[in-house]
Amino acid sequence: MLEIRHAKPCESPLIVEFQINMAIEAEQLALNHEVVKAGVEAVFEDSSKGTYWVALLDGSIVGCLLVVPEWSDWRSATILWIHSVFVVRSARRKGIFSTLFKHLKHTVANSTEFAGLRLYVDKSNITAQQTYESLSMSRDHYYLYEWLKE
Repeated sequence: MLEIRHAKPCESPLIVEFQINMAIEAEQLALNHEVVKAGVEAVFEDSSKGTYWVALLDGSIVGCLLVVPEWSDWRSATILWIHSVFVVRSARRKGIFSTLFKHLKHTVANSTEFAGLRLYVDKSNITAQQTYESLSMSRDHYYLYEWLKE
């Protein structure tokens, strides 16, 4: 049985592990454990930063993502950005992310507070792009530009 729910603060060590693994797999990037730990804990301490969602399969957490709000003055509503998606290898291709996404999409569709969902993906992550496109997400509208402090 697959269950979707908000993550609990006591689950932050697992979320930290997921994020470190995701960065290695997706971008070959080794993250600093203490920095990621502080970042994850900050979300639980201040919900305005975002909300972690987890997917449980038969009672075990097999995936998570972070939802971060962005105010849209054009829509007078909040866009929810999906960040930090991770599904454990043994649970991949079993609809874990799709179920998380559909849960969020249902929430947005039935709310006047939210206007939509967005995410970004590493351009080399073709598998993720195919998954997002299969869920009717489009990359036709914007390019992402960034500047990140080293």
